[in-house]
Formats: sequence, C-alpha cells, structure tokens
Amino acid sequence: MAEFSFFSISSFPLPLPCSPTPPPATPCDGDLLRSLLRLAREISLFEAPCPLLRRLFTSLTRKSKILCILFEELLHDQTGNAGELPRSASLCLREILVVLQRFKGLLGDCSARSRMRLILEIDSLGNDFHELTHDLSTLLDILPLPELRLSDDVRDLVDLLRRQCRRSNPAVDPTDDALRCEILSMIREIEQEVVPDLSRLTAIFEKVGIDGTRSCRNEIECLEREIGDRVSEKWTAAMIALVGVVRYAKCVLYGASTPTSDSSTGKFSFAELDPLVPPDFRCPISLELMRDPVVVASGQTYDRDSITRWIGAGHATCPKSGQVLSHTNLVPNRALKNLISAWCREQNVPFDGFDSIKGEPASATCANKAALEAARMTATFLVNKLDSSPSTEMANRVVHELRLLAKTGSDNRAFVAEAGAIPLLLPFLSSDDPRLQLNAVTALLNLSILEANKKRIMHAEGGIDALIHVLAGGATWWAKENAAATLLSLSSIHAYRRRLGRNQRVVTELVALARKGPASTKKDALAAILSLAGDRENIAHLVEGGVVESALEALSSMEVAEEAVAVLAALAKRGGASAVIEAEGSIPKLVGVMRRGSDWSKENAAAALVLLCRREGSAAVSELARMPGIEWVIWELTGSGTVRGRRKAASLGRIYRRWLAAVEEADRMVRFSPASISTSTTTAQS
Repeated sequence: MAEFSFFSISSFPLPLPCSPTPPPATPCDGDLLRSLLRLAREISLFEAPCPLLRRLFTSLTRKSKILCILFEELLHDQTGNAGELPRSASLCLREILVVLQRFKGLLGDCSARSRMRLILEIDSLGNDFHELTHDLSTLLDILPLPELRLSDDVRDLVDLLRRQCRRSNPAVDPTDDALRCEILSMIREIEQEVVPDLSRLTAIFEKVGIDGTRSCRNEIECLEREIGDRVSEKWTAAMIALVGVVRYAKCVLYGASTPTSDSSTGKFSFAELDPLVPPDFRCPISLELMRDPVVVASGQTYDRDSITRWIGAGHATCPKSGQVLSHTNLVPNRALKNLISAWCREQNVPFDGFDSIKGEPASATCANKAALEAARMTATFLVNKLDSSPSTEMANRVVHELRLLAKTGSDNRAFVAEAGAIPLLLPFLSSDDPRLQLNAVTALLNLSILEANKKRIMHAEGGIDALIHVLAGGATWWAKENAAATLLSLSSIHAYRRRLGRNQRVVTELVALARKGPASTKKDALAAILSLAGDRENIAHLVEGGVVESALEALSSMEVAEEAVAVLAALAKRGGASAVIEAEGSIPKLVGVMRRGSDWSKENAAAALVLLCRREGSAAVSELARMPGIEWVIWELTGSGTVRGRRKAASLGRIYRRWLAAVEEADRMVRFSPASISTSTTTAQS
C-alpha cells in the first residue's frame, strides 16, 4: 500500500471533530470534489502529441472519464443531500488529487517534448505512467466504497477502473521499441556516410508523426532547445544527430520551405537568430551571438573564439577601434555572459557557453559525426537542387534553405561551400526578384564568416562585381546592407582588404551607402570603410572617394556616430590627417562628439584630435583652442572617460597647454623685444 502524502494533504484544511459523532460535510469537501472533477475533465481532453503515445494517452483519458462519473456522483450527493464524506474517504480523495495532478504534469511535459526525444525515452515514460497508475490503483483499493452513497452502476465502473489499473504494465510496446532501434540504426549508418533510403525515412517520420516542413521546423527548434537545456544527458548525442537528420528529411522529403514574408524582407545578419539578437550580444567580428565574451586591452568585447583567431592570424590591433593592443590577455566578461545567458533562457535560445566548471566549451562535447554527415548530405542535396532549379520561386526556396543552413556553425558553412554553392549563388545577386536577391546575398554573408570561404568568394569569377551591383542597385536596403557586411567580412583578411580598397567602385558605393539609407545600413557601410582604413595604402583611395565628408556628415546622427568617428580616427592615424583637418567643420564636430557622444565615441574623438594636433601642428591646435569650453570638455573626459579615453584626453590637454604657453611666450617676446621697446619710447616722447 502506498504511503499517504501528508504534505500534499495539508494543503486542504481538515475539519476538526468537536464530538465523538462524525463531523458534517464542510465546504472543504465540496471544493475537493470540484477540484477532482475539474482535473479529471482536463486530463480526459488531452490528445496524444504523436502516434507513439496514443496508447498511453487513450488509456489514461478513458480512466479519467470514469473518474469524472465517480466525482460527479459524489459531488451531487454531497451537495443535494447535505451528506457527509467519511474522513478516510476524504483523505483518500485528497491523495487521488495529488496523483491526478502528477498525471496532468506528465501529460503536459510529454506534449512539450520533441517527438524524437519521446521515442528515445519511451521506456522511462512508460515506467512513469505505470508508477502513477499503480498509485491510483492502490488508492482506489483503499477507497471505502461501502461508506459512500453510490449507485450500482457507478460502483461497477469503479470496480472496472480498479481492474484496469491493476493490469498496468511498464513494459515498452514492441512496436515503439522497434521504432527506436530503427532510428538509432539509421544514425549509425549516417555516421558511416550511408545516405538514408527515402522510403525508410518516410516510414520513420510517419510513425513519429512528423509530416511536413512546419512540423520539421518545430521539431528542430524543440530538439535544439532541449539540447541547450541538457534535459537528457543519456540521449544528448542522439538528439544532436537527429537535429541534422530532421533538417535533411525536411529538405529531401518535403522540399525546401517557402520563406515567410518576415524572413524574406527583414534585416539579416551573420548567423541570424529568431528572435532578433540584441546588437550588444553579437561579436563585432563574426556578428554571431557571443558564447564566451572576453575583453581585450582596448576595452572592446569579443567572442573568445573570434578574437583568438584574429590574434592568432598575426593581428596586433583591436578589430573594432583599430587601436594597437598593448597586450593580448583576454579577460572574461562575466557580467555580459550572464546577461546573454538570461536572454537566451527567456527567448528559448540554446546557450552552449563556456563551462567554467568543466573548463571547456560545452559545444566541444557536442561534436557528433552523424550530425556532421547529415549536414553534409543536406548541403549536397540543396546545392544539387539549386543547380537544377527550373524556376525563380524554387530557386528562392532552395537559397533560403542554404542561408538557414549556413547561419550557424563553421562545419555547415564549409559543407555548403564545398558542395559548390558560391558560384551558383552569385548570379542571383542580379536577380529582379527582391526576395531571391536578399536570400542570396545573405547566404553569401553567412558563408563568408568562414575564412576558407572568404578565399572562395574573392576568387570566384564576378564575385566582387556582384556584391558591388547589390551595393549600387539592390532592390532593398537590407540587401545593400548585407552586401556591405559581406565586404566587411572579406576585408578582415589583410590581402583582401588591400584589394578591396584599391577598387574605386567598392569605395564609391560604400561612401554613397554611408550617406543615405537607414541607420543600420549606414553602420554596416561605415564598418566596412573602417576595416578598409586599416591598411595605409587604402587611405588615398578612401579620401579621394569622399570618405572624410561622409564620415563628418554621419557624426550628426547619434546612431552611427561611433562608427563615423572611428573612421576619422583611422584616417588621421594612417596618413589622412591633412584631409580631415581641411574638411569644413571637422574640429568643431569632433569636439561636439567629445561633449555628447558615447564613451567609445568620446574616446575615438579624443584620439582623432590628438592625431590631428600632432600631425598638423598649430593649424589644428589653434582651431581647437577657439572652441568654447574646450578646457572643460578635456577635463571632464580626463575624469570620467574610458581608460583609453582618459589617456587621450590627458594627451590632448598637454598639447593644448603647451600651445597656450608657446603663444604666451611668443606674445611676451614680441612685447619686450628691442624694436617693440624703441617704438613704444618714440611714441611716448612724441
């Protein structure tokens, strides 16, 4: 006999007897019966989320319907006849309430799980249902039916329910077990690079209850969420493999899905995520969601993998600010990581960040040969499909799938490119269909994150010309924006940065994009220009293309001021100081940024002014000195700016004070020179 859960019973206040006679029925008994009836009805309405759970769900709903009849009769008798519930019956019914609550929780959990995980865990689920059914059977056995006023029909139904509960068996249905074995066998075959037979794949998915692109997408999202939450360590490897299998089946069995209007016309970015990832959570190098944010010597934050590769490639500067790094130590940004982790939990986005306890990235433990082979098969299938697509609509669907496949994971990007996607995508950049053009340029953007793919794009025939075409005449701002972001990605390689900077059409179109369009488009254009300005040999081409003027114009917009002032600082640092100082209003605008900009903007504005003063001398310093309140601006940044900002402000203050001292000394020398004294004496005598 199962033990009573007095903790759960205590949630229902019990009537205290005040005499030897049984206490009359209280409102608490009525509330208990109404709660039982409501809960039994809710359970009876549950539907199996997939065919493999139909037997368990159907059995439980039948039992719940019988319980509804029992509770209805007890409630009617207790209400209509003002009868009483024996104390033993009341206690037993309260325990039945607890069991039903656990049944409801189990049903809800099953409905929320991925279907593949359900089949993997079918034996544990069957055992959970059996244990709860056994508890219900025990409680029905001790329910004092002779003491309850029940009709013969209801008594017969309760007896039937008792017998049904006693027959509960924890054994897994042989059909379900065979399906699980078949799925695991298919995973092992995929690991050996055996392409699944389509008829076999179709049969498996029909049995699991996945029957279209929508259900495939839902299954993938659910599996990825469960993997991120680490809900089943035993089956994690199989679940990771099944993500790739379901994605492959979605394309092979049901065809490339039709892009929704939102996903076809909205903002795209590296490794796009739904919902839209906040900009501060993206790595400035890869533009992916940061998993392990770290701070470099310049104060900027990057994802550890991205900045490690950047430094490992021989770079000694901060990718975002262009500042020379005084050291290459990486400091974990734990506060930002906690914010990203919390956001991921709220948005149901998997977060496989750095596990400080185990000392290695969680994603490293998820390397899975079956998942990789399934991704390779998917990429090959889609590229072959694209090569033979007879219509624009079909091509758009396939390119959309390629974009989604390339949005995360270096392996996926490598598989798509190795299958030959890049040469096939380039012609679509000139498509008259805005959706197809946008999907194609975004797919290239996502592919370009992988360094090997940068070479493929740069060396593809007509690759740069196709991107320039989108910059100049893209059907949407989003397409132009992603073309600029692709150039930014390509320019992270030094040799390609120089090659792109020498292409005057690239510079001209980026400058034009930085002067018009929405703020996000301007930001990407200015970011690409900043990357090109990292090479001294590009400065003359950038100045000739009008970069200085466009950057100064952008300073008036707080949304893009950070990128614009960084461009001016980079130009001043690498030989463009004279062009900056000659531009109308450059000094006043930079001082304005020091007054009202963000911390990073103030830092770069101070750096730019220091460079201008040092390289252009008195022409720059004298104009700076004429700015009202410049001493207060410098003093304020010295006390409240970033580390680099305070240092640059201190340097600017020293330059300003030395210039003032030199001016005063020159004025004193003029006033006390012999010629000046003689002239003054002659004037006094006359």
